Amino acid sequence: MRWWSVANFVSNAGTWMQLTVQNLLVLQITGSAAATGLSMSVQAAPALLMSVLGGAAVDRWPRKLTAAVSQALLAVIAFTTATLVALDRLDMTTLMVLAAVTGMVATVDNPACALLGNDLVPAEDVPSAIGVGALVFNAGRLAGAALAGVTVGFLGTAAAYFANGFSFLFVTAVIPFLRPAAGAVRQVTGRAARRSTPDMSVREGLAFFARRPRLLALAGVTGISAVFGRNYGLTLAVLVTGPLAGGAGAFGTVSTVLAAGGIVGAVLGARLRRPSVRLVGALAATGALLQIVAGLSPSLAVLLVLVLPMAVVESVSDTAGTAVLQTDPPAHLRGRVLGVWGSVGTVWSLGGPPALGLLMELAGPRGALITGGVIIAASIASGHLLHRRRTVSPVAFPTKETAPQPALQTAA
Repeated sequence: MRWWSVANFVSNAGTWMQLTVQNLLVLQITGSAAATGLSMSVQAAPALLMSVLGGAAVDRWPRKLTAAVSQALLAVIAFTTATLVALDRLDMTTLMVLAAVTGMVATVDNPACALLGNDLVPAEDVPSAIGVGALVFNAGRLAGAALAGVTVGFLGTAAAYFANGFSFLFVTAVIPFLRPAAGAVRQVTGRAARRSTPDMSVREGLAFFARRPRLLALAGVTGISAVFGRNYGLTLAVLVTGPLAGGAGAFGTVSTVLAAGGIVGAVLGARLRRPSVRLVGALAATGALLQIVAGLSPSLAVLLVLVLPMAVVESVSDTAGTAVLQTDPPAHLRGRVLGVWGSVGTVWSLGGPPALGLLMELAGPRGALITGGVIIAASIASGHLLHRRRTVSPVAFPTKETAPQPALQTAA
């Protein structure tokens, strides 16, 4: 697990280096901010339709082999892009094609790597392993964003893509040496899997997800929060540079506090032993209330005080939700359930920013934060009340011992 965490840190740092540089590269090629957003959407779009297929592949094929092959393919794509950049042969069409191929490979790579990490710890430690993964992700994000500027400044844009390619190769080299922990949930593949679970189709994963109230509730809470409450990079940027009259440096401070809060939340999330959908909903509602107060912030100092707990609550909620998602389904269905989740999540990741942007146009940044927080809190409260109303209280039926005995009739 330590080796896997190190490998994930290296890979996340390389990925965030490439993502940071890719946005700058698109701007350099086209000079258009809209084209930058389009390149991000093209990379995310394959998950909308193909995640369910990728999840089915992860359930059907050996997990270590699947993760190693997908990481190697991502390395090839990164090296190809780096070579084209170095030779000044990369145009917008080629970049879009490479981004789309990256997105397609990621539909297999993401669930494979997520479930592979769970195989390395005993079943009862999976929530902690997910928390460690969140911590590694946030640390890699900070390191990658910082290294991107240094790398481009000294070595050029192509160097960031080469570095990301080598980070994928590092993960590929580590995977063969990973061994499942004693007590871990073992994956069954091949003929044994077909004998025990003959239906390995995508439809089975969709049916399980659709019939599982816990997962539907988790999707509802996460979706409403993602659309109206999680895009702090957008809402807080407009709030800081607009009503609070701050500059890029002020928003950089806010972003740093958000990242620090994410790391603290990941550490706290790693201590969860029995995460639940109810906990995810409670944390999301708490974050919504903090968001409402943040929208009323009179100064940057007050906003900074609120941003830290907002990020901590969001990170713990994400960790708890991921643990529920990866442990609730039976072992033979987890890849397909993650695939369904990837498709559902793509809907709100693609639709959320435009919807939030429209809300800010209509209500301003303060109004968007306040309105979004109210929508989230009200939706979660309504769902909780509806769930309680549908829960039928147990009825005690009389037994022989408790049933009233008929009165004895006596002769007159």
